[in-house]
Amino acid sequence: MVRRPRTLRDTLLGWASNPTARHLAILGCDALATVVALWFCMLLRFEGRVPELWSEAATQALPLLIGLRLLLVMVFRLHRWSFRMSGLSEAIRLGLTMFAGTCFFVFIFWKGYGLHLPRTVVALEYFVTTTLMGLLRFAPRVGSSWWLERVRSRRDGARRTLIVGAGSAGDLLARDLLRSSEHQFQVIGFADDDPAKLGTFIDGKPVLGRIEDLPILIAHHHVEMVLLAIPNLAAERIREILTLCASQKASFKIIPASFTWLDGRISAAMLHDLAPEDLLPRAQVAFDRDEIRKLVAGRRVLITGAGGSIGGEICRQLADNGVSLLVMVDMNENELYLGARRLRVAHPEVEVRTEVADIRDPARLRRLGNEVRPEFVFHAAAHKHVPLMEEAPEEAIKNNVFGTLNVARMADACGADRLVFISTDKAVKPTSVMGASKRVAEMVVRDLARTSRTCMTAVRFGNVLGSAGSVVPIFKEQIERGGPVTVTHPDCTRYFMTIPEAVGLVLLAGLGGYGDLCVLDMGEAIRIADLAAHLITMAGYVPGREIPIVFTGLRPGEKLAEELLTEEEEKTQVVRNRIKVARPPPPPADLAQKLEELRRLAEHGDREGILRALSAAVPTYCFTPAQPLEPQAVSGELAEVVPLRAAGAERQLTS
Repeated sequence: MVRRPRTLRDTLLGWASNPTARHLAILGCDALATVVALWFCMLLRFEGRVPELWSEAATQALPLLIGLRLLLVMVFRLHRWSFRMSGLSEAIRLGLTMFAGTCFFVFIFWKGYGLHLPRTVVALEYFVTTTLMGLLRFAPRVGSSWWLERVRSRRDGARRTLIVGAGSAGDLLARDLLRSSEHQFQVIGFADDDPAKLGTFIDGKPVLGRIEDLPILIAHHHVEMVLLAIPNLAAERIREILTLCASQKASFKIIPASFTWLDGRISAAMLHDLAPEDLLPRAQVAFDRDEIRKLVAGRRVLITGAGGSIGGEICRQLADNGVSLLVMVDMNENELYLGARRLRVAHPEVEVRTEVADIRDPARLRRLGNEVRPEFVFHAAAHKHVPLMEEAPEEAIKNNVFGTLNVARMADACGADRLVFISTDKAVKPTSVMGASKRVAEMVVRDLARTSRTCMTAVRFGNVLGSAGSVVPIFKEQIERGGPVTVTHPDCTRYFMTIPEAVGLVLLAGLGGYGDLCVLDMGEAIRIADLAAHLITMAGYVPGREIPIVFTGLRPGEKLAEELLTEEEEKTQVVRNRIKVARPPPPPADLAQKLEELRRLAEHGDREGILRALSAAVPTYCFTPAQPLEPQAVSGELAEVVPLRAAGAERQLTS
């Protein structure tokens, strides 16, 4: 094998990777800097012609000065220098070390040798030596930053970047971005609301303006990426920023709150795309892991609907908290298989069992319950799509009402300690078959709980971000296709939670023994049209200009706004943060007769009869037909709305 000749680059790299050689080289350069500084100051003091007497004194002083300087450099470990990570604190340490060296030199040289140098030379030497040693240590970093900046600006895919927040987090982020070449961010400056920071420079980059100036800054400086570097930035403020920047084409990333002060560093790897959960009008719920673990550790648990978004998250959190047996029940065998496989890999200590079963089959459920003997049963299986259930009300009754009845009877028959039923805000004053069927299911669970040994609780909450078939994944898919993004009505609002926090609250509410109907506090409702516009902005597009928003009108069974409580349930007891216990009236005395009527109508497919029977069982149920929009402008902060197709059918957001 022919060896490649050693080049100068190889020699330098080998020296840089050898700590001993690097330390000796730094000490040698420091000694040379001391010599150069002393003679430069002597020549400067005597205008280029040093008298022999002073020249002899300088020659005698030089070994002592070099020795003191190098000794203190080693004592304070300034020869072990990080050329890439050094900062202000290291510069201060260097200055103080050099000052200490000058003081020792003056004391020893003047007292010990009986000689002295001109005071101006001693003072100038301190400043010149400190400057030369500082240049030696900081020049590589400055040169590297300059070179990396040029490399990033010329690289394909480089994105002109503005950092929002000129505080400590923004400073830490900028430092990492300016030192690293492993990203595409070309930082051009900062935006901050502190008037004292406007016009100042941070890490060599200017504070260009206030946050409210973002649209102008993005347009003027051709910004492509906005990095939000303000710790614990409120969701309301994030929504304001997105609304401000809706007319500009820029993408957004944010520093997660959990990473903000991690080891005093923030890196590009910690940044994540702005997500819908960052827009929630409240702080996300934090959980005490030990509290949940105490409730479920070592338990046998059965979950219906385990292949769905909520059921799957229940399974994940239960496995995380140490259940002994996890029985996953669903009709969707593909999602059931994939979910169980992920759990077995992540938690080999948990026994994970899958059962393909239909909750409408009571005999199958009874056999499963007797075989497994679960201590806790979570019932998350349901038909949840409002428009589909309007077209097939008999299926909603069979699955949501009688499927729930079958699961509740199974939990009672096998002696389960607790049954937790997942309900919905659509069950409050329902206008859809799906909502009405879930309201009847709540009655079923609460009615059976009165005579059962099993503690049964219905937990009611609103929409969850990112669940299968929900609005956010649909919006994202439409944005990826280039639009349009379809919204039912400009004034439509919904409550939202993230899947993990909704499930965490379900575990606490359902297993806490608080009552037979718990309601999760969802915070403020979010306007769906605003959510659509913000998602478009977050994707780097201009709502209305690049991605149109089309209003299609309310579909059958849909409401403009959802509610979490009826008037009868308003007197609730808050048992803990985000969990309320409702006090609804008892189920009707003739509930059994109403259920038999619903069963008969569902088996015969009598859809009109089902609607009448639901109205009898749920007096607040009111069927809502489709509501096409009229061709008129809709007030709001998004934009002007004009007719798109047939009058009253759809309308498009335009800029």
